[in-house]
Amino acid sequence: MKVAVYYSASDIRIEERPKPRIWDGEILVKMKRCGICGSDLMEWYRIKKAPRILGHEMVGVIAESKAGKYKAGERVFVSHHVPCNDCKYCNEGNHTACETLHKGNFDPGGFSEYIRVPKINVDFGTYVLPENVSMDEGTMIEPLACCVRGQRVIDVRPNHIVLIPGAGISGLLNIQIAKLRGAYVISTDVDDYRLERAKEFGADKVVNAEGNLDVKADRIIMCTGAKSAFEKMWFNLDRKGRILNFAIPKEDMIVPSENFWRNEYAMASSYGAAPSDIEESLDLISSGRVKVSGMITDHFSLDDILEGWEAAGKGGRTLKVLITENP
Repeated sequence: MKVAVYYSASDIRIEERPKPRIWDGEILVKMKRCGICGSDLMEWYRIKKAPRILGHEMVGVIAESKAGKYKAGERVFVSHHVPCNDCKYCNEGNHTACETLHKGNFDPGGFSEYIRVPKINVDFGTYVLPENVSMDEGTMIEPLACCVRGQRVIDVRPNHIVLIPGAGISGLLNIQIAKLRGAYVISTDVDDYRLERAKEFGADKVVNAEGNLDVKADRIIMCTGAKSAFEKMWFNLDRKGRILNFAIPKEDMIVPSENFWRNEYAMASSYGAAPSDIEESLDLISSGRVKVSGMITDHFSLDDILEGWEAAGKGGRTLKVLITENP
């Protein structure tokens, strides 16, 4: 089978690998769609483990099943990271801190023709797509679930003023979740096209980030890794406000310690999603309460993944890039 092996952001090679063999309790999925995540584009983060086969926003069709719960031909979304549900962190409701979640994955990665899904991922991370959820929409389940979890972490509430710097995919998803929670949402970006899309997806106010923003927000959700955005955010956070580092900059962040102390700020990070977040995300998409199909702007075949990678990295009018099965 064909796989796309990541050596660097400019060196992704199509190679041949044996089709994975599955064991009791496992399934083999033929990839139909796999999204390029913003974290995939962070070369400083990904290069540490290169070469490897990336891709975790994957949906496909079961080609072979040795799990009683699933059968060949079913359309599924598979979560690449799943918790053990039995450790200290899981028992405290902090599933995304679970060591099993951080170490596990499917084999070999979503950017391949076939993927072996280990038993634990079958048991805790495989979901049959409802008939009204397309393959394209299915790739957005995991990104949306991360937003669901992040806003729960910082407790976004009705009537909060929520500032979301960055109007890429994560920004647009967070806008919709914050609106569902009853917040007033302000979106900032340096790209006017993306600000137009932010308004389209529910932002109450959009502001070009190159200008000044006179607002004190109860919550700030950082959906850009731009260092300049992180430097500005402290001026727009109200007392007792909380910041969520949904995206992170390559450089270390500088915290203004006196303001942090006097204004009683709180900062949190958010990594991944728990099974309950995945289930909520799937329900939000299936019910139509969160719109995702309009965010998908580009499709590239597995053979053309490097072209897709380059498009995703340019930003602008390119929002979500999906890699598809080869024709």
